[in-house]
Amino acid sequence: MESMTRSNDMSDVVEADRAHIWHHLTQHKPFETTDPRIIVEGKGLRVWDAKGTELLDAVSGGVWTVNVGYGRESIARAIYDQVLKMNFYGASAGSVPGAQFAERLIEKMPGMSRVYYATSGSEANEKAFKMIRQISARHHGGKKYKILYRNRDYHGSTLATMSAGGQNERNAQYGPFAPGFVEVPHCCEYRKQWDGEDYGIRAANAIEEVILREGPDTVGGLCLEPVTAGGGVITPPAGYWERVQEICQKYNILLHIDEVVCGMGRTGTWFGYQNYGIKPDFVTLAKGVASGYAAISCMITNEKVFEQFKDDPSDPMSYFRDISTYGGCTAGPAAALENLRILEDEDLLANTVNMEARLMGNLHNLMDKHRVIGDVRGKGLFCGAELVADRDTKEPADEKRVAAVVAECAAQGVLIGMTNRSLTGLNNTLCLSPALIANADDIDQITHAIDKALTKVFS
Repeated sequence: MESMTRSNDMSDVVEADRAHIWHHLTQHKPFETTDPRIIVEGKGLRVWDAKGTELLDAVSGGVWTVNVGYGRESIARAIYDQVLKMNFYGASAGSVPGAQFAERLIEKMPGMSRVYYATSGSEANEKAFKMIRQISARHHGGKKYKILYRNRDYHGSTLATMSAGGQNERNAQYGPFAPGFVEVPHCCEYRKQWDGEDYGIRAANAIEEVILREGPDTVGGLCLEPVTAGGGVITPPAGYWERVQEICQKYNILLHIDEVVCGMGRTGTWFGYQNYGIKPDFVTLAKGVASGYAAISCMITNEKVFEQFKDDPSDPMSYFRDISTYGGCTAGPAAALENLRILEDEDLLANTVNMEARLMGNLHNLMDKHRVIGDVRGKGLFCGAELVADRDTKEPADEKRVAAVVAECAAQGVLIGMTNRSLTGLNNTLCLSPALIANADDIDQITHAIDKALTKVFS
């Protein structure tokens, strides 16, 4: 960072950014008087901004992506070597890294067999939606077209994936949305909708109630996150997933697991659904597939689904008539192969499990100290702490004060996240997802910053 901080060009970069860049998820009015944040370098869990400030990144690139950390020269070299030799050809043809990564990926997903490449999680989810619709058209007379999604889940930012989005503030002002997407209730036990025991079974049965209301012969797919991410880091209650699987099998509904956040080790298993014994029909991946070193997403399915698109070669409408231009870029699978090697060789899944114990333990200690923490939940290095104004009534903490905690942590050199313009009145969960290389000292630094921030903001 020394050369960067000494460079006279940085002020020009800041001004160019201010004048021309439209940042994601950002209100730009403050940039009239303050500088936009520009991240210029990263190593391990740490990044440096344009002012030379060192920051511990506890959210893996801000959006749960950089699973193996920053500055991985071997991934950069893998990309360089591959794109120099062969950078791109449309994905109607194959590539060497594409075939190799698909084979390695499928080895870790018993029951799955086919990989369709794209470049973003939104796009991968749309591929699954389109396959469900085409199966309906070809094999169910077009009737079994509806796709269920869960309140508080998020599946992307395109109009189709927003149609399957359970976060009202993310969807506000962007409708009307595509028809045929139907919401089912959330499964957040901390804010449970029903009294009594066996909340997980009750929450799953609520899905069956929606299916019966809509008509089982009209429902083709159910799309769920294994752990709800942006909707508040919601882990499924006991019994939930077993019952969901049973319901899907009962009504011949294709189960689509959105692993865009949870995939590639984030929860301590290769994929989040593997914590719960699920057998999905579709799995979608992005983010951690290449840890942000190249753009890649995957839609993975099984042979039963795949065969339905080749059962009648004489029909020109029988195959999956879809294209993703940059699904043919070789940089993504080349980076993904090396990313996978790092995860294996450095045993980062085991580290994730070990550091989960420390992170959750530290958060529970903070909960004992700060009554503003109403609930702590998570899986692997993917944890959340929901802040409340009153622990007894569970009244959510004021969003501005939650944001102040995030800002105070940043002032201490630690970047954490929070639910952001997602759910009216419930943008009150602090979100933590450090890279899977995090050690005990990193975890302690993160939670120490939160401790100090909570004391300052809520004292």
